Amino acid sequence: MKKIIRGLAIYATVGLLAPFANVIKLQGQTTAPAPAAAQGQCTDELKQPVYADFMKYRTTDAPKAFDAAKKYLAMCPAEEGAIPTYLKKWVAAYDKEARKFKLTNLFIDQRKYADALVAAKEVLADEPDNLLAHVALGYGGYVLAVTTKNESGNAEAINYAKKSIQLIESGKSAETWAPFKTKDDALGYLYYSVGFLERVSNPSDALTSFIKAAQFESDIKKNPQTYAFIANAYENEYAKQSADYEAKYKDKPETPESKLAAENINQLVDRIIDSLARAVAVSGTDAAAQQSKTLWLGRLTELYKYRHKSDAGLNEMIASVMSKPLPPVPTPITTLPTAPSTSTTPTTGSVGAGTTAAPAGVTAPAANKTAVPAATTSLTTPTTTTKAPLKPKNNHRRP
Repeated sequence: MKKIIRGLAIYATVGLLAPFANVIKLQGQTTAPAPAAAQGQCTDELKQPVYADFMKYRTTDAPKAFDAAKKYLAMCPAEEGAIPTYLKKWVAAYDKEARKFKLTNLFIDQRKYADALVAAKEVLADEPDNLLAHVALGYGGYVLAVTTKNESGNAEAINYAKKSIQLIESGKSAETWAPFKTKDDALGYLYYSVGFLERVSNPSDALTSFIKAAQFESDIKKNPQTYAFIANAYENEYAKQSADYEAKYKDKPETPESKLAAENINQLVDRIIDSLARAVAVSGTDAAAQQSKTLWLGRLTELYKYRHKSDAGLNEMIASVMSKPLPPVPTPITTLPTAPSTSTTPTTGSVGAGTTAAPAGVTAPAANKTAVPAATTSLTTPTTTTKAPLKPKNNHRRP
C-alpha cells in the first residue's frame, strides 16, 4: 500500500523501519482489535516474540504487523522507551493512511456513496483540506440526492462541492482525478453538482454553475441535460418577466418602458434558443435521449419561429452551435437602442400549448397585443441527471 508506506515512512526510526515493499489489501475490511492483555504479560519472554512478529511482517504484511504492534502496546500499556513510542506512531500513521485508503475504496472502486460520506468525514478530521474527501462529500452527496430522491443533505453537499472547486482552482492537485478523467472533468462535474443541488433553493446561482460547468472540456460539456437545465432556468425567468409585462403593458399603448421590457424578454428567448439548440445538438441518436430531444426540439422550433419569422436556418444553427462560445447570463438592458427596434413587443400568451407565435421583424401595433409562446418549466425531469463518471482503467492505483 504505497500511500500507507509513504505515510508510515515519515515516522521511521533508524534501524526500526525499512520501506514497505508490498500492498496492503484492506478491501474495505477493518483490522480486529488486539486482545486485552492480562496483568503481568509485559515481560521480555512474552513481548519479545510479539515484537519479532512486528519486525517480521512490517515489510511483507502490514496488517499482520499492525496486529502485532497493537498486541505489544496492549501487553505493555505503561511501558516507555524507543520501541513503544515508535509503535504508537506507527499504529497512528497506519490508522490515518488506512482511513484514506478506505475512502478511496468506497468512493472510487465500490461507489458506495453513503458509506464513502462517513469515511470522508473521518479523513477530514485528520486532514481538513483533503481534496478527495471534499469531492466525495460534494459529488457523492449530489449522487445520493439524485438516486435516493432525498435532498435533505443538499446544503452540506453544496458546501463540500464548492470547497472542492475552491481547492482545485487555488492550485491543489490530486495524485489521480479518479473517478473523473481529468482535472477539467472533475471541475465540470462539481460545478454541475452545485447547479443541480441549488436549482430550487438558489436558481440564479444554479444557472451560473451550470454555465460554468459547460466551459470545461469534460463529459458535462457533451451532456444534453446540462443545456436543458440552463434552458429551464431561463424559462423560469422568462415566465416571471412575461407575467410582469402582461400585468403592466397588456392592451396599453406602446411606451419606451414597454419596449425596454420587451427587449429584455427577447434576450431571454435568445438564450433559451441557444441552450436548447445545444441540448439537441449533443443528444445524438442515443435512444434514451430521444424523448427529451423531441421535447427540446419542439420548444426550440416554437421559439426560433417567433424570433426569426420561420424555421429557415434552424438546422444550420443546431449543426454549428457547439462551435460557438456559450453565451453568459444576459445583462439587463437599461436603455433602448438609438435606432428604432424592429423586434416584436411581446406579452404573455395563454398558458399551455397552442399559443401563436408572432413573427420577428414586425413593429408592434400601438396596443400591445402580440403574444409569444407560453413559458414552459418542463424542459428537465427532476430525476434525470448526468451519468456517473466511468470507472477509470489503469489511471488509478490502490494507495
